[in-house]
Amino acid sequence: MALRFKSLGSGSSGNATVVEGRRAQCAPVRLLVDCGLGIKALEKRLAQAQLALTDINAVFITHEHGDHVGCTPTLVRRLKIPVWMSQGTFAAIGSPDLAGMLHLVRDGERIDLGGVELSPFTVPHDAREPLQLTCTDGHTKLGILTDLGHATAHVLSQLSSCNALLLECNHDAQLLEQSSYPAFLKRRVGGLHGHLSNAAAAEIAQAVHHAGLKHLVTAHLSLENNRPELARQAISAALGCRHDEIMVADALQGSPWLVV
Repeated sequence: MALRFKSLGSGSSGNATVVEGRRAQCAPVRLLVDCGLGIKALEKRLAQAQLALTDINAVFITHEHGDHVGCTPTLVRRLKIPVWMSQGTFAAIGSPDLAGMLHLVRDGERIDLGGVELSPFTVPHDAREPLQLTCTDGHTKLGILTDLGHATAHVLSQLSSCNALLLECNHDAQLLEQSSYPAFLKRRVGGLHGHLSNAAAAEIAQAVHHAGLKHLVTAHLSLENNRPELARQAISAALGCRHDEIMVADALQGSPWLVV
C-alpha cells in the first residue's frame, strides 16, 4: 500500500489537491480534494501531474466558496464521478443536480474509497458547514487543513499522528494590516472564522509535530498579504528545521508529488 498527494494549485484563484492510494495488486484510487478551477485549467494541471480527468475516482468538497467548488457540478455530471460534501455545503451551492453522484457526509463519518479512507472534521470558517479532512491508507496519514480562522481542540485532535500536512498559511498579520483591503475584509480574513495567519499556522504545526511528520506543505498563501519566505520562516521556527525543508504550494504550480 502507498499514499501520495499533490497540490494542483492553492490560493484564492483556485484550490485542488489529488490524493492517491493503492492497495497491493489493485488499481490506484485517486481523490480530488476541492475543485476550484475551470475544466480546462483542471485538465492542464492534471496533465502536468501525468493524470487525466478520467483518472479521478472521487471528489471531496470542503466548503462552498468558489475557489474550492469551481467546476465541480460540471465535472461530476460529465464523468459521473461520486462527490462528497456536507449538507450545508450542498445547500449553499444551490443544491444543483449532480446526476445521482452526491454523497452527504458529516463530521466524524468515515468514507472508505478502497485504497484511501477519509475522515472529515468540522472547522471554524465563514461557510455553511465546512469540513476539512485526513486521509489514510491504513499505514500513513495525510492531513489537509485550509480555510479556517483558528484551530479548535477538535481540529488538533484530528491532526494528531499525521505523517504529512497541507497547512494553510494565508497571511502575515502585519502585511494584512498594511494592505489595501477594506477594513471589513481585514476583519473577516483575520477573524476567528477567517483564515490562518502564519503565526497561527505555526502554532498548529508545533502542536501536532512529532517524529513521524515527514512533509509539511504550506498552502493558500495570499498573493497580497503573504510571502513564501515569511510562511517558511514561521513554520520552520516552530518545527526547529531549515527553511528549505518547508514546501510552499503556490497558485499556479501547486506542489510536487509527495509520498506520505
